[in-house]
Amino acid sequence: MSSSEASPLSIEEGTCYALFAYDIGLAINLDEAERHVTAIKERGRIRHKARAPHYFDYRPPPLRLTQDTVALTFGEYRSSGAVEVMLYDFGAVTVIYRIPINGSFESLLSLSESLYENETLLAESRHRLDQLVRDIRPAIDRASTSREVEDYLIFSVERCAPSVIQTFEASYDPLFAHVLRSERTRLSDQEIHEATSCRISFSRDDMTLIDWNAALVFGQDMDDVRAVLEFVNVELLEMRALDEQLDMALDQGYEALTRKTGVTSWLPGSHEVALTHIGQLQVDSAVLFERVTNTLKLLGDQYLARVYRSASQRFHLEAWDASIIRKLQTLESIYGKMTDRATTQRMEVLEWIIIVLIAISIAISFLPMAGH
Repeated sequence: MSSSEASPLSIEEGTCYALFAYDIGLAINLDEAERHVTAIKERGRIRHKARAPHYFDYRPPPLRLTQDTVALTFGEYRSSGAVEVMLYDFGAVTVIYRIPINGSFESLLSLSESLYENETLLAESRHRLDQLVRDIRPAIDRASTSREVEDYLIFSVERCAPSVIQTFEASYDPLFAHVLRSERTRLSDQEIHEATSCRISFSRDDMTLIDWNAALVFGQDMDDVRAVLEFVNVELLEMRALDEQLDMALDQGYEALTRKTGVTSWLPGSHEVALTHIGQLQVDSAVLFERVTNTLKLLGDQYLARVYRSASQRFHLEAWDASIIRKLQTLESIYGKMTDRATTQRMEVLEWIIIVLIAISIAISFLPMAGH
């Protein structure tokens, strides 16, 4: 059946989740943060579809806050009066807006267009984030709100007609592609295939399409899939922030390594400040990288592991990981060269001290004795 012959797709029940991920510091003490907020809160966990080892989950569990907010209007759609805020121990925060959706699926394109880089939601989420940082500042290690934001849309359709999701396959792909790309222009077959190629299902009653800007999730009880997509979006933000941090660290390390030596460079401890600074940047970056990559454990749930792997490939996380590892190695090399140079100069100073002492002792032996 071609796309022109496909039966109209209608949404009977669903929700659009608009995600805005930020970085607010090096780390967050979630237990202390929980004591500083008055909103409804719970510790996040993933509800697996099938049996899976209990230890394959968040470590540690993020803190989920529910706050009241003013409902916002997006054309014929209206957001709910509550917003969720997820806090992760590695310093990331995601603000999540819920927008109930129903009716013709074609109307989702207008909503997708409205939400794409939406300035109102962006401003509201930043205002909410600033208030949160003020409330939990004692729980944040090196608080510093990032300029960057990683936004993402998840269209979760719980019930629709026709209800046989497995019949969707290619017949609705053009429609899905427009919603996923927030694009009304008539797309080429190649672009449609690219937008809808990342497709994954657990049963015959669900299906998830993952693209770089948005995801379509069909089926009931799909909170586990949404949780994984939320985390991958946060992980992308942290990888971008860490990559930028390493670029700055490399620039500072290179500047310190190539700085011309002067008289003061021979003084004891003259290199300690630069070495300590570069070493601290190196450790901070390595620790953050390990925290982010080891927070979510999914090896025991093959389906969610596939979802994570598919989303990671869509977001090019492997390329980010490779870039970060390469820069960490380069920073390690710079630190090693700076250490070697400081050690060499220290040994040269000691050699000159020994030479001077020997010269003094020889000179003293030729002086007339005080008693003569």
